[in-house]
Amino acid sequence: MRAYIPAYDLRVPGNLSEALAILGREPGVWQPFAGGTDLMVLLEAGKLSHRKFLSLTKLADFRGVEVTSGAVILGALTTYMEIQRHPGLQSEFPLLCTAARETGSIATQNRGTIGGNIVNASPAADSPPALLVYDAEVELVSERGVRWLPYHGFHTGYKKMQIAADELLRAIRLPRRAEPWKQYYRKVGTRKAQAISKVCFAGAAQMEDGIVRGIRIALGSVAPIVLRAVRAEASIRGKKITPELIAATKDILGHEIAPIDDIRSTARYRLRVAQNLLAEFLMQLAR
Repeated sequence: MRAYIPAYDLRVPGNLSEALAILGREPGVWQPFAGGTDLMVLLEAGKLSHRKFLSLTKLADFRGVEVTSGAVILGALTTYMEIQRHPGLQSEFPLLCTAARETGSIATQNRGTIGGNIVNASPAADSPPALLVYDAEVELVSERGVRWLPYHGFHTGYKKMQIAADELLRAIRLPRRAEPWKQYYRKVGTRKAQAISKVCFAGAAQMEDGIVRGIRIALGSVAPIVLRAVRAEASIRGKKITPELIAATKDILGHEIAPIDDIRSTARYRLRVAQNLLAEFLMQLAR
């Protein structure tokens, strides 16, 4: 059954102050949205239960990519296509650019936003694993003020986040690294394009004389939230990569993730694929 459009209310505030005032007066009543790529799917299917929406498309404060000496800051309305085409992101944050290319169709990439991908809070989202690997931070704003939070820990459960009903996610900050890191990203889906991931894996490591000095591993579609594999990381850090270490770390990862059976895949398949992607990443580091 398709949705009945007159049953919905839409407001389009012209600036940030107006948007925050609306949310402050009626927290939880108005649901903010950006590109609306997920929202329109639910609307077309007649499954959009919320009735009052706040479009953020006119908020200039949420646009643009700023490069500083210590970080790159992306406005929440930065689209996947803008991410792919930004030279600074291409050179320093290639995992995020790859994730943007893997997300949906060209139409989705031109309209979907990085902020929307975060607050949609899907454990199968493509960009969050890269954000976790890059130690991203998120900026939340409300009439009460501004606060920055580490992205690691921002999602607390399925579709649950550390964001209040009167807050908006305005920006994402990616700290820049002076030293080179080897990086790896793989998305496994039913097709090579326009598919929701069965498993999404992002990793980065700093190597020195064959020893793993620093490492970040993150996965999507294997838990209720996009997951940073801190136990697997700890088992690798400070060590030389050997076949024995790879086997042991695969076992640790198997106990750290919690994949499920659903319409797209099985828990057993996701577990095996996640372990195989980890092994592929580590073997690339060893080479």
